[in-house]
Amino acid sequence: MSATDTAEPVAPQEVRPLLLVDDDELHSARTTRLLEARGFQVTWARNLAETRPILLAEPPAFAVLEMRLNDGAGLSLIEALVHQRPDSRIVVLTAFGSIANAIAAVKLGAADYLTKPADGDDLTAALLGQPTSGGTAPKPMTAHRARWEHIHRVLEFSGHNISEASRRLGLHRRTLQRILAKRAPR
Repeated sequence: MSATDTAEPVAPQEVRPLLLVDDDELHSARTTRLLEARGFQVTWARNLAETRPILLAEPPAFAVLEMRLNDGAGLSLIEALVHQRPDSRIVVLTAFGSIANAIAAVKLGAADYLTKPADGDDLTAALLGQPTSGGTAPKPMTAHRARWEHIHRVLEFSGHNISEASRRLGLHRRTLQRILAKRAPR
């Protein structure tokens, strides 16, 4: 009896092409394995430069995008993908989560916004437009997280102008830049 005989039969599925855009190699490899096990055909791009030719050649039905890439913002890809393929399902998966960024992503056309690390089932549910498995109530926001969210909202309302946002927040411009360079508190 071979190893293939003992494996459970897999039902044939439709091909679900997915574009994964993330510059974190370890996280991308893990996400690729999770999504391929759930029937997606994953194409991985490390930055905006690698992504643009893929979008022009054959826009995928699904996309998972990181917010911050080494050569720009992943949010800029949402509009390009929606323009190339209006029926695509886009999920922003980022380590730099904030309410302001989530709102911006959804306004641009993203279907969902998740923070890393995301469970494979939740990511698949978001891509397919199904309810997530998490039935637990969200944890209350810490004071540090509330401050972080407020800063990002003010930055969003200021048109991402650091000088204007720092004036509105009453912070020195460099102080605001240092805060923005750090990861979001939990």
